[in-house]
Amino acid sequence: RLYKITDRPWLQFYSEKNNNLLEIPNRSLYQILEKTSTRFPNATSIIFEKKEMTYRELKEKVDCLAHAWKNLGVKKGERIGLMLANHPDYIISYYAAQMLGLIVVQVNPLYTARELESIVNDVKMSYLVTHDSNRKPVSQIEATDLKAVFLSKDTYADDISLSLPSHYLHELIEQSTPLETYTEIDIHEDIAVIQFTGGTTGKMKGAMLTHFNLLANVIQSYAMYSDLLEDGKEVTLAATPFYHVFAMTAAMNVSIFSGQAIVIVRKFQVDEVLELIKTYRPSFFPGVPTMYNAFVNHPKVKDYGLDCLKVCSSGSAPLPQEILRRFQEITGVPILEGYGLSETSPSTHRNPIHYKRKVGSIGIPIPLTDSKVVDENGHEVKTGEIGELIVKGPQVMKGYWNKPEETAEALRDGWLYTGDLATMDEEGYFYIVGRKKEMIISGGFNIYPQEVEDVLYDHPAVKEAAV
Repeated sequence: RLYKITDRPWLQFYSEKNNNLLEIPNRSLYQILEKTSTRFPNATSIIFEKKEMTYRELKEKVDCLAHAWKNLGVKKGERIGLMLANHPDYIISYYAAQMLGLIVVQVNPLYTARELESIVNDVKMSYLVTHDSNRKPVSQIEATDLKAVFLSKDTYADDISLSLPSHYLHELIEQSTPLETYTEIDIHEDIAVIQFTGGTTGKMKGAMLTHFNLLANVIQSYAMYSDLLEDGKEVTLAATPFYHVFAMTAAMNVSIFSGQAIVIVRKFQVDEVLELIKTYRPSFFPGVPTMYNAFVNHPKVKDYGLDCLKVCSSGSAPLPQEILRRFQEITGVPILEGYGLSETSPSTHRNPIHYKRKVGSIGIPIPLTDSKVVDENGHEVKTGEIGELIVKGPQVMKGYWNKPEETAEALRDGWLYTGDLATMDEEGYFYIVGRKKEMIISGGFNIYPQEVEDVLYDHPAVKEAAV
């Protein structure tokens, strides 16, 4: 399908870059891996704890696991939870699930039994993939629909027995042969991922993301900086957790789409990550503010050669302006601030790398995306005025799982109402000022927590701030 953005201030930039029209291929997520393994069979796909795997080897493991699952009776449309920290088994399980038409449910591996049980029963989960060390919370939940647990062999395993049938992933892969045909997918209708989000309400909602939503966001993100990265020859450092939508798209799916090697970091430790940067010299780093904060406050950061990075992006939370400035001063590499939500696969805005970048701004809408700021009645406000940010594009979710009222509230006339307060300047750059539900009113004046945080970060004695 072809999408064209509306007549907005950023249209001229995309016209100059020839990005105003983009085609999203009629392809499932599994077919991304299939195509890349054909293009770059011998290129490195994964680097984890000094071990490497080619794209041919990755696809073979995915196909073997899919075959094993199919032999166990797994069926299209069933929900499979991925409760894994960053590990090759996450990527293998994710794409094996997509090959079979399963719906991946993202689960934080640090969840307690109560949190896990809530998600498992909400989506009527049939299968769960988790680490050996997570046996305890799994053994404590009551879930009538759960049929089996698949375990990733961990260095620190629990010896707790499970009442459900359990299988080790590595054994299933080793004892199977590659599945030769993938399940047919309707990319516009079939859900690929359920991404849970709490927002500011505290109530967990599962955003239903189709294959088309996720593939569209891969294409959109890739289009922003593809001319800087050579397919099949770059390295991504994946330190953000794959179970979060930002890393799933930016660190994993985009990298696999373009044939990059993914250096997987199990858990972010600044000294370990700096050593990995020095060793593997990655060109792409999708990070979060706490990581950049750790970099700029590391006493020997200049010794690790961060100038190898070509593209750095930041997501998941607002990036303090002082951290952004200091990182660029130290490394010479700009951080491309952006914006996104679980409901949008996730990216909607980004500062363009070849055009004007504005510190403190989330940038302009990425290709194929429209955006505006509206008042309480849904009418667009004047330039510079504060209102709710709403977005439209092929990456916007299908809706919330089993929550028709919340879906109707969030999706109106084709627009997603984000709940974030923002402004737009005369050049079409957007600025987030806070959440609608977090705004403080004092003496009749509106106070936005992020604004106060930015002031606190300016002080040299302040390392972190939260208002």
